[in-house]
Amino acid sequence: MEVSPVCHGASVRGDFARSTMEGRRGLFFYLLVAAQLCLSSAQVLRIGGIFETRERELVSMDELAFKFAVNNINRNKTLMPNTTLTYDIQRINLFDGFEASRRVCDQLALGVVAVFGPSHSSSVSAVQSICNALEVPHIQTRWKHPSVDNKDIFFINLYPEYTAIARAILDVVTFFKWRKLTVVYEDSTGLMRMQELIKAPAKFNLKIKIRQLTPGNQDARPLLKELKKDKEFFIIFDCSYRMAAELLKQLSSMGMMTEYYHFFFTTLDLFALDLEPYRYSGVNMTGFRLLNIDDPWVASTMDKWAMERLQGPKQESGLMDGVMTTDAALMYDAVFMVAVASQRATQMTVSSLQCHRHKPWRFGPRFMNLFKEAQWDGLTGHIVLNKTDGLRRDFDLDIISLKEDGTARIAVWNSYRGMNLTEKSIRDKNNNVTDSLANRTLIVTTILENPYVMYKKSDKELVGNDRFEGYCLDLLKELSNILGFTYEVRLVADGKYGAQNDKGEWNGMVRELIDHVADLAVAPLTITYVREKVIDFSKPFMTLGISILYRKPNGTNPGVFSFLNPLSPDIWMYVLLACTGVSCVLFVIARFTPYEWYNPHPCNPSSTLIQNNFTLLNSFWFGVGALMRQGSELMPKALSTRIVGGIWWFFTLIIISSYTANLAAFLTVERMDAPIDSADDLAKQTRIEYGAVRDGSTMTFFKKSKISTYEKMWAFMSSRKSTALVKNNKDGITRVLTTDYAMLMESTSIEYISQRNCNLTQIGGLIDSKGYGVGTPIGSPYRDKVTIAILQLQEEGKLHMMKEKWWRGNGCPEEDNKEANALGVENIGGIFIVLAAGLVLSVFVAIGEFIYKARRNADIEECVSFSDVIEELGISLQCYKGIRRRSRPHSEARSACIFCQPKRTARREGVRRDSST
Repeated sequence: MEVSPVCHGASVRGDFARSTMEGRRGLFFYLLVAAQLCLSSAQVLRIGGIFETRERELVSMDELAFKFAVNNINRNKTLMPNTTLTYDIQRINLFDGFEASRRVCDQLALGVVAVFGPSHSSSVSAVQSICNALEVPHIQTRWKHPSVDNKDIFFINLYPEYTAIARAILDVVTFFKWRKLTVVYEDSTGLMRMQELIKAPAKFNLKIKIRQLTPGNQDARPLLKELKKDKEFFIIFDCSYRMAAELLKQLSSMGMMTEYYHFFFTTLDLFALDLEPYRYSGVNMTGFRLLNIDDPWVASTMDKWAMERLQGPKQESGLMDGVMTTDAALMYDAVFMVAVASQRATQMTVSSLQCHRHKPWRFGPRFMNLFKEAQWDGLTGHIVLNKTDGLRRDFDLDIISLKEDGTARIAVWNSYRGMNLTEKSIRDKNNNVTDSLANRTLIVTTILENPYVMYKKSDKELVGNDRFEGYCLDLLKELSNILGFTYEVRLVADGKYGAQNDKGEWNGMVRELIDHVADLAVAPLTITYVREKVIDFSKPFMTLGISILYRKPNGTNPGVFSFLNPLSPDIWMYVLLACTGVSCVLFVIARFTPYEWYNPHPCNPSSTLIQNNFTLLNSFWFGVGALMRQGSELMPKALSTRIVGGIWWFFTLIIISSYTANLAAFLTVERMDAPIDSADDLAKQTRIEYGAVRDGSTMTFFKKSKISTYEKMWAFMSSRKSTALVKNNKDGITRVLTTDYAMLMESTSIEYISQRNCNLTQIGGLIDSKGYGVGTPIGSPYRDKVTIAILQLQEEGKLHMMKEKWWRGNGCPEEDNKEANALGVENIGGIFIVLAAGLVLSVFVAIGEFIYKARRNADIEECVSFSDVIEELGISLQCYKGIRRRSRPHSEARSACIFCQPKRTARREGVRRDSST
């Protein structure tokens, strides 16, 4: 190393010893001189610095940091106890590579162990080539353009490696889950830092727009105006901190410092900028920070720097007073790295080097290795250099965000481990639902719609929010109480909810949210798919569906034959057929069974005449009498006919009881004669005109629907837009009351209207199911908080109470909307089955009786022929006679007998043969 002129210690000490033998006075003088000689033997280490100065800049920030680091090292006797660090500083103009080459040669001739600076790429290349040739370490603290064939062996750069920065930017974008963003860069180096992000769209489904600031022009307002017009809310600015300070001022003047924008600055000096004017704007501002300001030693060093800077020249505009920039901190760490490496250097001398001789420094490679092996914790974190290229790779970047109390670290990005959230940010993320929106005044857009928003009736002039009342105003008040914000209610300018025209342009409240004219839309705004693509919605605070509003149908006047209404026409026809059928069956069975025949002259037992009362007319009269619940003088005697009669009586009991019960319902319930009962009825006719509110969600539903019925209804409405579609609900209600018009609208509105106008009612059920939500612009920080507040109100039952408060009307007379329906086959069809079964049973019983009677006659007579049976049956079934003679003598046609028995006398008491037998 370079040493001060050699101190010949022994000879000097001997001369002074002889001179001090003369007396004690010389002792003090001897000690003083010895101390001076020992101090003069300390080593002196020289470093060189080449710094570029800008216009109106006397001293650069890098030069100030360079001197500050050297002074601190010299004060710290534990770091370099036997070495004094000195420096040689050369100042050059920007872009002057030739001057940089000449000045570095001057420094190398003086003998330096390392060269610092300059910062501009053209000057850096000139200095680097000379340092490589003479094998002197060249230390850089600025971003350097990477070369494909990097042969700069004697190059060290403490600035984070550019590919790592590119990965960090991509990780931040994925961390915030951005899907659409704009990159604004200052110069071509910015594109290199964005290369990982630019290659990401195919993998991460990103939409990226790339814009460049006008070179040499700090006025970015034209570009910012285009970004605002295109609604680019997520923007990455790659620029210097000087340009970043100007951009912040211009963004504020453009009205873009709002909570809907998220700006990310790649500069490492965002924390050093004066962000005080933007703390309460609500803007999302994020950036990187390399300084580890949480370390007490780092904070102490920065405080010392601030004290010196406040006493020195005025700080650059845009920076906070006395703050240390990242470049200054990197320069400080680079100088300290020289001190750390020199601690391990032994028996190393520094010689004067000449640029024209090309004779390198023989200790240069060894000193360079000491640099790459050195590790220590500096102002910019842990410093480790790559041994192959001298670049810094393993480092941490703080992800900082602007809060109301200043910048705060929300995450830490490591070049190897990636993104890690801090404990504070995790706590904030978990507790963000309870964050207060105090100090926020939100603009709320709404629309006049009963009972959601109405003008308040008052004898005094009302201003501001006091002008309105309604369900939405109560909801807004509850949200304000929970979240702590204040609000200003404004009516939408065009009086529309929000729909998209053929050109894709929106109107109404949706448009105001898209343009950020309003922060919230608290109104009966339906959550739909097309709206959700352009704005954000909270959870629904009310669920509903589309239904039909129509005039209440008039009651029908009872007709002449209204008594027939309790039973359907089919039942009446079946009853008539049943009566006729039972009468015929009864007639046949009564004629067939011998037990229904009797002697009309009981006083003349020998009479051959027998009689049957069940003629065809009498059988029909028996059925009608039973049906009318009056009965008749005819009574069946045989078991078969009694079965028929009994089952017919049971049938008539059920029929008459059912008729009587349903008749009572028909007499007490007024039947409504409605021309339509559902949306299908509307679609099938054209006499009744129908429609919805123009540019509302109901209109959009029919316009976008693919269901055939609703497509047909939209075709009808679109063909009569001038009359079918109304401006608002009020106009539609007027049309329903005055003309033959049916209005399609939300069920909640129909419920409110029908409670206050008894002439209106809801027809049919719900066509669809949807909900009302609070609208916010896309990416609004208020959406999640409003959602949590709405869920809280729902769980507490306040939403239901508010609806009861505003929907309850004067009330209409109690009406039973359920009409009594005519009884059909499905209601009383079983009685017909029972009747049929009874008839079949009676037939079989009658046959049995006939056979039984024939066998009994066979016991008395010797033979009963088949012809006798047929003749007996024929006489019995004569429709016009109820009297016949007894059977002829059996002596005839004996050859045709079917029941032949041995001749014997009857032994039964009370039975007497006819004279013919």
